[in-house]
Amino acid sequence: MPTVQLFITCLCDTFYPEVGEAIVDVLSRLSVSVDFAPDQTCCGQPAFNAGLRADARKMAEHMIEAFERPVRSLETSQVLPDIVSPSGSCVHMLRVNYPELFADNPAWLARAKSLAARTFEFSEYLVDKLGVTDVGAHWDGTLTYHPSCHLSRGLGIDRQPRALLSAVKGAQIVELPHADECCGFGGIFSVVHPEVSKEMLLKKIENLEASQSPTLVIPDAGCLMHIAGGLHRMGKGQRAVHLAEVLAGK
Repeated sequence: MPTVQLFITCLCDTFYPEVGEAIVDVLSRLSVSVDFAPDQTCCGQPAFNAGLRADARKMAEHMIEAFERPVRSLETSQVLPDIVSPSGSCVHMLRVNYPELFADNPAWLARAKSLAARTFEFSEYLVDKLGVTDVGAHWDGTLTYHPSCHLSRGLGIDRQPRALLSAVKGAQIVELPHADECCGFGGIFSVVHPEVSKEMLLKKIENLEASQSPTLVIPDAGCLMHIAGGLHRMGKGQRAVHLAEVLAGK
């Protein structure tokens, strides 16, 4: 039975713990054991995006050390397990930005690259690592999909979540108009440029309404929080859910 380490991310840990539970459900269904490093923290992406590189490096060092510690079920193994996360933006931070942070420090760079090589976004792990598209999920109704920017543009992951959704029994998948447009969250972008972020969010919700789907599937907690918050404030009937929640449905 393979084992993975779950990197839950700040937003899922604080606002969407049910997403982590859904990931464990899906992986357990596929006979994958899930370990959790209790001292994991923020990956440092907000500090990195704000240009606070020294702060981001400190957080990155802590995260690398946290995921280098032996896994309880694999204490006799010399090979650390893969890391799986429900957030493309946080995976991008570990895989792309950590090596950048330590480019001038050979010792830490080697450790950062080692971490990056075994870090996967949830749908990527299922499709590319396990070779699975049908996880036995069932969903009654219509679904449409919003690809997050970091996942699709930053990591080039778009085929995998769509393949998983297409295999969900009972679901009708419709295309979201202008799906490739940003929802306006963008981490600190929504804080630094709230007016622009709001207009981008309104356009995304208009496109959701145009799709006539009652449910928007999202692979990233940042986009999920942003869009779900907008739907709630506007009193809309549609809802936003994480991809893992759909795949956990039976």
